[in-house]
Amino acid sequence: MSKRLVPLSYPVRSLLVRWQASLLSSLGIAMTVAVFCGVFALLLGFTSLHSGTGQDDVVVFLRKGATSEGESGITLELVQQYKVLPEVALDPESGTPLAAGEGYLALFLQKADDRKSLVNVPIRGVEEASFAIQDEHFRIIEGRNFTFGADEIIVGKPLVSRIHNCKLGDTLEINVTPFKVVGIFEHTGAYRSEIWGDVDRMAAALERPIRQRVVAKLKEDVQTDAFIDRMGEDKRLPSKTMTEQDYFVSQTSMLSGVLGFLGVFLAVILGIAAVLGAANTMLAAIGARTHEIGILRSVGFGRMAILLAFLFEAALIGLAGGVIGCLIVLPLNGLETGTMNWNTFTENAFAFRVDAGLLLLAVGLGILLGVLGGLVPAWRASRLRPVEAMRRQ
Repeated sequence: MSKRLVPLSYPVRSLLVRWQASLLSSLGIAMTVAVFCGVFALLLGFTSLHSGTGQDDVVVFLRKGATSEGESGITLELVQQYKVLPEVALDPESGTPLAAGEGYLALFLQKADDRKSLVNVPIRGVEEASFAIQDEHFRIIEGRNFTFGADEIIVGKPLVSRIHNCKLGDTLEINVTPFKVVGIFEHTGAYRSEIWGDVDRMAAALERPIRQRVVAKLKEDVQTDAFIDRMGEDKRLPSKTMTEQDYFVSQTSMLSGVLGFLGVFLAVILGIAAVLGAANTMLAAIGARTHEIGILRSVGFGRMAILLAFLFEAALIGLAGGVIGCLIVLPLNGLETGTMNWNTFTENAFAFRVDAGLLLLAVGLGILLGVLGGLVPAWRASRLRPVEAMRRQ
């Protein structure tokens, strides 16, 4: 008889009777869950933007020792040698290599909503092969593509509303050369926060005759890992070679680490307060129900049954807090924002991402906080002796 469990209706009815105190505890947990979920939605949006950019059959050549293309420099002579490597795929129509030497520089530009504030914006000089390599990931949504040889640029969609002089028809001065914005483009990855133009015109305007990277699409029968290993040992063409996907993942490490630490740190600090709030609510509930606990013990419910009943009640409080916290943060999903990528020190625009996995993790965190808050009160309730409990008022 002592192994019987207390009916689940008991803790549920108890919560309904004391709904005000239970709601306050749930709100404390909800705030913790909302902050945790919000920070990790920011992290998820940032990392998914970069991890979804690269292609496994596209490789990036950087100067040996460079950690990003902003630190890299490749001579025009070496660019041509990378392009004619036998592993590089050829355009089926023109027969030219699907490889491009690209220029890259981050420039301080004025924000659209505050001319006194400057942000680092990536400027990329591209070749015709760059568009063939990006293919289905890239498309012009307004205006047209720039004309090679002309002082024209196209702008990533998120920059239109964030950076001054980046609207269609505007003129943006790069160094001392005016470039006309002739098109707005979308990209499925990190390139969406960049400004593109003819690499030769960009190099002339920025007075940078070298290229920062070479990007190339490999033939279908080429083993990417084996090719990268071979290039790492090539003394004739020294380079740091990696897949485009690996390159962009490597560019997220610093900010991802900071956001991850911030999310966990805030969750711990706020979680302690939420646990104490839940514990206070459960202690008050037990103090008001010692007589009931005595009756439950006297009719045959054992200590474990009492412990589990009160832990279930605390878990319900945590579940409610987790659900409320998720509802608070859910409107952030898809909201565009921007921050500096600390690996490249450039402005990146991306959207908060709240997916099913994050919501389940957040609800689980709420339940955990509720159970932790109810653990000590539930243990105290289970230790009450039937006769003593029934005597208390």
